[in-house]
Amino acid sequence: MKYPVLFLLCFLMFSSCYQTERNCSDFKTGEFEFTYKINGEEKTSRFVRNDSIEVDYYESEIDSNTVRWINDCEFIVKKINPKSRNDAKAIHMKILTTNKNTYLFEYSAVGDKKNKQKGTATKINDL
Repeated sequence: MKYPVLFLLCFLMFSSCYQTERNCSDFKTGEFEFTYKINGEEKTSRFVRNDSIEVDYYESEIDSNTVRWINDCEFIVKKINPKSRNDAKAIHMKILTTNKNTYLFEYSAVGDKKNKQKGTATKINDL
């Protein structure tokens, strides 16, 4: 009976020391790729972000967005010229973890706490 308790204590001690890496400021600017699926088909888009503007390139479309940073790891993206009411919705982005050249993020329409999605972006160039 002692050993399972000892194992549990060791596990809790080591797991509490682990922290996910979040060097969000490394990803405020640059050129990135994002892979996503639509109707089961995998697609890749590219975007370029400076501190306050993001330009998205996907398929044959180019879109521009404003970027407003809430803190080092969270920002709001909003289309500059929305084509529909749905396009006009601001998107809240939150960087959850970072690695050398990638970050895992969570996003949803501002105020929508139920429909959060996750994605991974890869930094391909610095600005």
